[in-house]
Amino acid sequence: MSSPDPQVRAARNLTDPSPENTPEKKRPRSPRNRGPVVAVTGAATGVGELLTARLAASDEVKQVIAIDERRGEVSEATWHILDVRDPAIAEKLRGADVVVHLALDLDLETDPAARTAYNVRGTQTVLTAAAAAGVHRVVLCTSAMVYGALPDNDVPLSEDAELRATAEATGVGDLLEIERLGRRAPRAHPGLNVTVVRPTVLVGGTDTALTRYFESPRLLVVAGSRPTWQFCHVEDLVTALEYAALEKIDGEFAVGCDGWLEQEEVEELSGVRRMELPSAVALGAAARLHRIGLTPSPAGDLAYTMHPWVVSVSRLHDVGWRPQWTNEEVLGALLEEVEGRHTVAGRRLGRKDATAVSATAAGATVALLGTAALVRRARKARRRI
Repeated sequence: MSSPDPQVRAARNLTDPSPENTPEKKRPRSPRNRGPVVAVTGAATGVGELLTARLAASDEVKQVIAIDERRGEVSEATWHILDVRDPAIAEKLRGADVVVHLALDLDLETDPAARTAYNVRGTQTVLTAAAAAGVHRVVLCTSAMVYGALPDNDVPLSEDAELRATAEATGVGDLLEIERLGRRAPRAHPGLNVTVVRPTVLVGGTDTALTRYFESPRLLVVAGSRPTWQFCHVEDLVTALEYAALEKIDGEFAVGCDGWLEQEEVEELSGVRRMELPSAVALGAAARLHRIGLTPSPAGDLAYTMHPWVVSVSRLHDVGWRPQWTNEEVLGALLEEVEGRHTVAGRRLGRKDATAVSATAAGATVALLGTAALVRRARKARRRI
C-alpha cells in the first residue's frame, strides 16, 4: 500500500471499546494454542505495521510472522528481513496459515517502471511461495479504484461489479495486474484461497493523488462532472484485513465508510471553494504537465475526481463488521493532515510559490499562477544544467 506514516495515529482505539475490555476490567489473555499463524508482508510501516500490531495483540491469532526489508517495532512478532521478491520467502512462510500481502509501492514519486516491477514481481513471488509453503489463504489489498471512475457507474457499485478501470491513473495498472494474479493463483495452485480487499479513498498518513486533491487552494471541478467521495480510514482498513486474516470473510470485497459525500457537501464541510474548468482544458493541461515531467499525476487521475466510483460494503456488513469512521469524520482528519501543504495539479509547491498561489482570489488565476510557477522552476533548473 501507499505507506502511511507509522507515527500517524488517530485518537480512536482499534480495540473493542466494550466495557469489559477497558483497562480496569480487561480479561486475562488465554494461551495462544489456537488460531491461525498469520504472516504480514510490508510489516514495518504503514498499514502493515498497524495490522501486525493488532494481530500480535489478538487472542485469536497463534503467531504473527512479520516480513519486511527492515525490522519494525512490533516486538511480539517473529521478524524476517528480506525483499518480498526473493524466492527465499517461501522458507519464511512455512508454518503460516494465512499471508496478508501489504508490501506494495504506490508512491507518486516512484519511477513507474520500477514501481510496476516491484509490485507485480512481489505479488507473483508471494503467491507462488505461499503455495509452496503450504499456506492456504493469501489476502491481497488493492483499491476500489479498480472498478474505474465512469459517468455511467451505478451509485453505489455492487462489489461484484465489472472492473472497468484502465491503466491511465497512478498505480491502477499495477492493481489490475495484482487482481489478475490473484484470480489465476487458485487455478495454478489448487488449495490456495485468495481474498482481495478493496479500500476506497484511503486516509490516515497516506499520500496519493486523491489526498493531494485536498491540498489545493481550490478544489478542481471539471464542468459537467459528478464527483462523489467515499473515504476509508486506515484504522477501518486494518480491522477489515483482520477479518480476512481470521477467515471471517473471503472472496472479493470493498471496505470504506457507509454512504458517500457529494462534491457540494465536501466543499461545505471543508470550507474550500471550487475552481471549475471545462473538461478539455483540465484534461489537456494535466496531460501536458505530466508529459513534460512537471507533475507526478497523469491525466487519468482526474477521472477519480470527476465521476462516481463509490462502492457498497455489504459483504463486510453481512459478517458483522462496521466502520468506526464516517465520511465526514475522515474528511475532517484528512484536512487536518494536509493543513499547511500546498499542491497544484498534483505537484507540491515550495513556500514561495505557495504564497503566490494563495494570494490570488480567482480560481482560474490560481491554476494559471500555479502552473506558471512550476514552469519557471523547470526552466531555471534547465539553465543550471
